[in-house]
Amino acid sequence: MRSDNCLRKLDRMLKTLRHHEPDRVPISDFFWGSFLNRWRDEFGLAADADIYSYYDLDWVQLNPNMDPHIRQFEILKADSEEAIVRTGFDAVLQKKFDQAMPGFLKFETNTVEKMEAFQFDDPWDSRRYLAAGDDQINGVGDGFARNTPPFVDRVRERHGEFPVFGGVCEAHEMLTRIIGPANVMLWIGMYPDEIARFVDRSNAFALEILKAQIKASGGMLDGMVIWGDVAYKKSLMFSPDFWRKYFKPGVKAMVDECHAHNLPVIYHGCGNVSRIFEDFAGMGVEAYNPLEAKAGLDVVDLRRRFGHRIGFCGNMDVVVWADGTRAEIRKAVLTKLNAAKGGGFIFQSDHSVPGNISGANYEYVVNLVRTHGVYPLRLEECDLKEIV
Repeated sequence: MRSDNCLRKLDRMLKTLRHHEPDRVPISDFFWGSFLNRWRDEFGLAADADIYSYYDLDWVQLNPNMDPHIRQFEILKADSEEAIVRTGFDAVLQKKFDQAMPGFLKFETNTVEKMEAFQFDDPWDSRRYLAAGDDQINGVGDGFARNTPPFVDRVRERHGEFPVFGGVCEAHEMLTRIIGPANVMLWIGMYPDEIARFVDRSNAFALEILKAQIKASGGMLDGMVIWGDVAYKKSLMFSPDFWRKYFKPGVKAMVDECHAHNLPVIYHGCGNVSRIFEDFAGMGVEAYNPLEAKAGLDVVDLRRRFGHRIGFCGNMDVVVWADGTRAEIRKAVLTKLNAAKGGGFIFQSDHSVPGNISGANYEYVVNLVRTHGVYPLRLEECDLKEIV
């Protein structure tokens, strides 16, 4: 049973993604564990205090088990400082508990022949959605977790309070975890046909993961995040033509499948994707995330360029949140809110909220959005009149 407050959040999100102005600009985020620990300590909160509930944020995102092979982690080393595990991607990861993200030590699929022989477990296997277990994406990242609760249980737990978006990795995200990012770029040049065949198989696997989680969730999902990093700070990791020929069809198929179930899509891709941004607008992606400021992206400029052909989610420079004065933070937040005119903008960081940001500064940002992001927007001296 959804609360009235949850239904208001859902209405807010859907209107925003349809480029209508709701009551106010929606706000949420992804948070590093180091920030959450600092936030709880700073405000004297319990160790399990939930930031989404505390600030009554507008949406949450959850992922099923997307490991190609469904199995428990093989623990190669575990002590108080680190864990080294082999996962269902046939990758060996080192997670140092005092560092934000894990390091990849080894990829078992390290030849083209092994890649061509690689087999995916059944994407419809109910354990991915209905059983607890280990999986790389939920278990080895900013934190380290064993025996992640069932996906459907996690969705159900959040469903009454928040709009819940599921998640699926497109082919490049799968490739980087199976053969490693260096081999992806090298083999695209050396073995383009072999890579293309594996991309096709990865796309097919991802599409079935998407279909299966929608069915397993039984109508509890409100949208979908497609995870697909294909760029770095300056540009794409490979040619736009290669992406369009081999990766884009898989993304388009997933977008179409989501739309067939009335689920809006937020595409998450790090780095500077300017060379293919037009493609996402043309595919009907509702919003692009995270729009990294450090990669030279500016949501206000993107709104000028694309109007309301695509929505935006993110772009708030976390360096300003961490190091700026209150006046600088205020100016940055109000300026970015110009992109929310006419709807189409979800306020978030330009990736995730890291531990060098104080809890007080994050709360200041939330309060700014809640005050100045009420429609009609009150952006005062930061109002850019030409953006409508």
